[in-house]
Amino acid sequence: KQWYQRRVAITAGIWTSTEHGNKRLNEAWNDSNKKGPIYLVYSVNGSGHFCGVAEMNSGVDTNICTGVWSQDKWKGKFDVKWVYVKDVPNNQLRHIKLENNDNKPVTNSRDTQEVPRDKGMQLMRIIHDYKHSTSIFDDFGHYEKRQDEDNARKGSDRKTWTNSGDSKDSDAHVRASDAHVRASDVPKTKN
Repeated sequence: KQWYQRRVAITAGIWTSTEHGNKRLNEAWNDSNKKGPIYLVYSVNGSGHFCGVAEMNSGVDTNICTGVWSQDKWKGKFDVKWVYVKDVPNNQLRHIKLENNDNKPVTNSRDTQEVPRDKGMQLMRIIHDYKHSTSIFDDFGHYEKRQDEDNARKGSDRKTWTNSGDSKDSDAHVRASDAHVRASDVPKTKN
């Protein structure tokens, strides 16, 4: 059921992270006027690819309850504007090593891992240039179909479904900002 939360969050242009992640992102936001925009690079745990890039467009409001997130650890919200929504396999990005993360590949980043500017530019160029054939929107169709089938078996309608409980598919949880990039000259065109 977390697919529905992701879909709402993406289409509404909002996101959140853990309490620790939101604190880091808010600090970056408050400092961003000196270094340029903040780009969040998203992945789905266990998927083997990154699924999109969004620009952070506000600080984190930790006092708001959006009703989107079903788990208590996902509190608050901040505004984002999606730059790319496309799947880019980890093998296209694995060679980018982060010196501020024990020289681990960017594909091994945790939530809110900061990416140095030069590595961020390299990451964004690859994502920009990559010719994709799938995106997270394809996953939404799959999960929506599964939800419709479940609802049909239960005799209910998806429109009355509420966001409660945890997903059994923990690999399907989208982690906000596996990496955040501060860069002012990132390509702006969509691919």
